[in-house]
Amino acid sequence: MASRVTKFSKTIVPMMDRVLVQRIKPQQKTASGLYIPEKAQEALNEGHVIAVGKGLVTQDGKIIASELKEGDKVLLPPYGGSAVKVDNEELLLFRESEILAKIQ
Repeated sequence: MASRVTKFSKTIVPMMDRVLVQRIKPQQKTASGLYIPEKAQEALNEGHVIAVGKGLVTQDGKIIASELKEGDKVLLPPYGGSAVKVDNEELLLFRESEILAKIQ
């Protein structure tokens, strides 16, 4: 069964083997309390799974369920994914096969 995003004003349900991910924001302050300018912040390639589709549909019509679930921490590729903006929050929509790894 597909999971849904409900913390935002719109409900988003990824289709098939798609995964909706929220990229983890880089640290904005140093340990001593200094603010890091946006251009100097590193773009992290980690994110949290917000919602997951039903899974991949084979040619036989069988559904292969996703290995990911809502709340998983994942390793993302540096480029790719479809950007979706919801309530001024940028989310990324990936195919499950594009996600590099699950972080435990």
